[in-house]
This record gives sequence, C-alpha cells and structure tokens, in this order.
Amino acid sequence: MNKLIVLVIAGLSASLSHAGNIQWGKLNPTYANECGSCHVPFPARLLGRGEWQQITSHLDKHFGVDASVDDKSLAEINGYLQQAGSAKARTQVTGDKLPRITQSPWFLKEHDDIAPSYWKKANIKSPSNCGACHGGAEQGHISERDLKMQH
Repeated sequence: MNKLIVLVIAGLSASLSHAGNIQWGKLNPTYANECGSCHVPFPARLLGRGEWQQITSHLDKHFGVDASVDDKSLAEINGYLQQAGSAKARTQVTGDKLPRITQSPWFLKEHDDIAPSYWKKANIKSPSNCGACHGGAEQGHISERDLKMQH
C-alpha cells in the first residue's frame, strides 16, 4: 500500500513538471527537414488535421513563398501530420486564408502578456519565430522552462 502511494505521488510530480512543455512525440525526419529548412518545425498538435491538410494543399502559395516538395515527401509529411495533428481545429479560418498557429486561441492566450512591439524586434521579427524565445523549438519542443526572452 505504501509503495503504491509513493508511485502515484511520483507519477503526479512527473506529470506536473511537464505541464508547461509542449512536445507531442518525435518529429518526422522529412517534416523536420523540409519544413524546418525555412522555419521551426511546429509541433503537429498545434493545428488540427484538417488545418494541416489546408496548408499542405497550398504549398505553392505557402504564406507568400513557394514551399513545394516532391510527391513522396509530401505524402510522408501529410501522413505524419494526419497522425500527429490534433483531432479538432485550433483556429477559426474564414475564406481562402490558411490557418496560422499564431492566431489560434491557445497561442493568443499563452502570449497575451507580450507587447506588440516585442514581436517587431530585429532578432524576433514575427510571432511565428518560436526559436527566438523557445530554446528547443527546432526539435519540436516548446517549453516555458527553456524560455530565452530577447531584450
């Protein structure tokens, strides 16, 4: 009985220590290489599966650039995003706009204390530059413990 209580408490402590850490599974290497060559390979759970499909269906017009990849890579990336993406939508996109993680309610709530001028700093440039403040972002980790706020 005492061992069980110790195990439950240890498990609870471990769970709570990761509450501010967003990391859902290992990044797919093709996703990390292709998408990560231009920006941080965002954790797939930050958008819904349908949202990822919208994005990968328009890679020729990916937020103002042509981010097209070969068919084999696209199939692998889509498979990964469908498996690892959220079951529900994270944004409320209207019209022909693409979903943006930075416009999701979760992102806005997590970053509501950051002044708009902060995003305009030369070494940050945009809210989508996760790596500017989150140390493990390039590996798909977004943790408050790894924050390195730019001054």
